[in-house]
Amino acid sequence: MSQENTVADRLLAEARRKTARQQSPVLVRAALIVGIVALVASPISIVGWVGGLTAIGLGVAAVRNPDTAKQAKIAMVLGFVAILVGVFFFTLNIA
Repeated sequence: MSQENTVADRLLAEARRKTARQQSPVLVRAALIVGIVALVASPISIVGWVGGLTAIGLGVAAVRNPDTAKQAKIAMVLGFVAILVGVFFFTLNIA
């Protein structure tokens, strides 16, 4: 009788791992890092555009977690600003 609820214990452990994986702040940290790098590198137009789009995409994926929603929105703003700065420098180089 030492193994009474092995199935229930296994299901509970899997549910806890899934919840921990969903609440992981790794995605939002990646979005913030990509957003900062994109903003710094945005005077090189294509790098700013690609990095900005990547930061926005990662931020959209990370905003689903209510614990990290504020940081995800910051990452999306950084990505948007990186795109704007990239467009500014692209226009400056053409003109």
